[in-house]
Amino acid sequence: MDEEVHLREGALSKVPFNENSKNLNKDLNKDVKKNWKQRNNRKKFYNNKKNDAIESTVMKSSENKKNQRRDYRDFSDKKPANRNGQNGQNGNYSNRVTFDRNKRSKDTYKVDKANVPEVTMTKTHNITDANGKPTLKIIPLGGLEQIGMNITAFEYEDSIIVVDCGLAFPEDDMYGVDLVIPDVTYLKENIDRVKGFFITHGHEDHIGAIPYVLKDVNVPIYSTRLTNALIEHKLEEHDMLKKVKRKVVKYGQHINLGCFRVEFIRTNHSIQDAAALAIYSPAGIVLHTGDFKVDYTPVFGDAIDLQRFGEIGKKGVLALLCDSTNAERPGFTDSEKSVGKTLDNIFSEHKNTRIIIATFASNVDRVQQIINSADKFGRKVAIEGRSMVNIVSIASELGYISLPDNILIDVDQLKNYPDEKTVIITTGSQGESMAALSRMASGMHRKVTIKPNDTIVFSSHPIPGNEKSVTGVINELMRKGADVIFEDVHVSGHACKEDIKLIYSLVNPLYAIPVHGEYKHLIAQAKIAEELGYDSDHIKILSSGDVLEIDENGAEVTGHVPVGNVMVDGLGVGDVGNIVLRDRQRLAEDGIIIVVMTLENGTGQVLAGPDIVSRGFVYVRNSESLMDEAKTVLDKTMDYCMDHNITDWGKIKNEVKDALGDFVWKETKRRPMIMPIIMEV
Repeated sequence: MDEEVHLREGALSKVPFNENSKNLNKDLNKDVKKNWKQRNNRKKFYNNKKNDAIESTVMKSSENKKNQRRDYRDFSDKKPANRNGQNGQNGNYSNRVTFDRNKRSKDTYKVDKANVPEVTMTKTHNITDANGKPTLKIIPLGGLEQIGMNITAFEYEDSIIVVDCGLAFPEDDMYGVDLVIPDVTYLKENIDRVKGFFITHGHEDHIGAIPYVLKDVNVPIYSTRLTNALIEHKLEEHDMLKKVKRKVVKYGQHINLGCFRVEFIRTNHSIQDAAALAIYSPAGIVLHTGDFKVDYTPVFGDAIDLQRFGEIGKKGVLALLCDSTNAERPGFTDSEKSVGKTLDNIFSEHKNTRIIIATFASNVDRVQQIINSADKFGRKVAIEGRSMVNIVSIASELGYISLPDNILIDVDQLKNYPDEKTVIITTGSQGESMAALSRMASGMHRKVTIKPNDTIVFSSHPIPGNEKSVTGVINELMRKGADVIFEDVHVSGHACKEDIKLIYSLVNPLYAIPVHGEYKHLIAQAKIAEELGYDSDHIKILSSGDVLEIDENGAEVTGHVPVGNVMVDGLGVGDVGNIVLRDRQRLAEDGIIIVVMTLENGTGQVLAGPDIVSRGFVYVRNSESLMDEAKTVLDKTMDYCMDHNITDWGKIKNEVKDALGDFVWKETKRRPMIMPIIMEV
C-alpha cells in the first residue's frame, strides 16, 4: 500500500479512509449522541447497519460495529467507589462508573473498527484466533530486563512496523566493547514485510543502534523534528544520510504503513519532541507511551496532551505499553522548571568560584536552564564533551535552545576570564571513563584542570549500574579540593507511580504491558495495574524475544524469536561474541602464559624449549622458583609425548595445557590462559 500521511485536526472519526467509512462514522456519532443518557450506565452501543465498504475489507466481523465509551477516573482526595459497584465512605458519586476488570471478556470489549485503516490483505502470516481472524503480534526485540536497547516490532499479516532502535552501554565484564546493539535477525529474515521505524524520542537507548541496524534493514524512519535531526547527525557520521529515507512527523499526524496507522502524541520527557504512539491495527488500538512524564510547566513547548490520551481511551484501547522506569517511586514526577530555581540558588551561593555542571547531553531543557542562570549571574558558558557540543549545536540551530548574545565561549578561552565569571557544561554525569568530567577528575583532560574550591554539580541521577563509576569520579574530584554537589539538582524524565495511574485512567486499556525497565520495574508497574483493578490475565510481563499474540479475545505468548546482544568493538559489529568475551575476561583476571618450543620435522624431537613467557600472571623476577617448577612440568610432559609417540600438534598442545594448567592451579589457585606455540624445523 502506498504511504499516506494524514494530519489530524479533530476526532479520529474525522479522518476517513474512504467515503463510505466517512458516512459510517457520521451515523455512529449520531447514534452515540442519541443514546448517551447517563454516564454511569456506560452502555455499549451497537450499530446494526451493515456497510458494504467495511465488509469488503479484512476487518469483516460477525458482530456489528460498537462505539465504546471510557470514563475518566477522579484522582481527587475523595475515596473512590470500589470495584464491586459500592460507593466509597465519603459519599455517593453518581457520576462515577465502577466496573470489575476481572469480569472483562470479549463480550464487554469491542474495538471500534470504523477507526482502523481499510486495507486489503494478500498473505497470511499470523496465527488466527478462534474466529479465523489474524491476531496482532507484539515482539519486543530488546529493552526488557534492562535500561537500554529499546526496540519493539508490531506485526499484523504482511506488515511489520518497529518502534525505536536503541543501544545499550557495555557491562563491566564486556572488556573492550564500545556499544551493545540488539540482534535484529527476525527483522532481517522478514525484511520484505518491514514497513518502517517509528522513533519516540532522541535518546541513545532509542536511536543509537539506527546506523548499525539500517545497514541490513533499510526502511523509512518516522520521527519528530529534533529527533530526526539527531538521527540525521548519526547517519551522517556513518555516511548513510543519503541512503536512508526520513520523514519528520508533527504531533497529531497519522502515518499509514501497510496494515497499520500510527499517530504521534505529544508527551514530556528529559528531551524535547518526545512522543507517544497510537498504533491502529485491524486487531485494535495499541498505545505506546515511549519515555514520558507528566509536566504541566515544561521549559520548552507544550505540556503532555492528556486530552488526546483520553480521546483515544474512549475509542477502546486494546493494550497499553507503558514506561516502567520510575514505577517504584511514589507520587508525581516534579516539573523540569523546578531545577531552574535550584540552579539559581547554587549560582547565588557560589559567586566566587568556577562552576562546572555535568548533565546528560540530550537534556536540552537542562542545558537551557543552566545557560539562563549563567546569563542571570553574568557568567560565560563553555561547552565541553563531544556529544554535548553536537547536541547543543543542533538544538540551537533548530531553535530549541535560546542563546543570549556572546554568552558562549570556547574552552580554550577560559583562561581569558576570571574563574568566578565562567561556567563549564560538560558530559560525564554517569562516570563514563572517557567522558570529559572523568578525564578532568583523573587529570588527563588537556584543557581543563580541576582547581581547589571549584564547584562541581552533578545534575543527574546515576543510571542503575553506574553508581560505582559515579562515586569514583566524585571521590577523585573531592581529592582535588573541589566542592561537589550531587543532590537535589535533578528531576527525572520518567513517570512516577501517580503519573502512570493517570495514564491508565485516561487510556483504560484492556491489557497492561509494562515496558522499558529492569524486571523489578516491570513488576512494579504490574502491581500498579493490580491496584487499578486489573487481574493477572490482563497484565502481560514479557521478555525480550517473546511473541505476544493479542486481540480482543485474548492475549498469549505463542513463541520466541532470536534476540540477544550484538557487540560493537571499534569498527567491528558482531565479531565479538561470548567466547571472545570469555577469553578477554580470563586475560584480565589471570593473565596469559605462552609456551614456545621447536620440534624436529619427522621425529618430533624437542630441539629447543619449552620456554615460558607470561603476561599478567606473575612478576617473573619474584617468581623464579615457580617458573623453574613449571619448566620441569613441561619437560616431563614432552617426555611423555615422545614415549607414547604423540606427534600430532593438536594433541601435544592439549597435553601441555592440561599439565601446566593443573600445576598452576595447584600452586596459585589461578587459571591463566595457556597458549602453546610449536615451530618445526
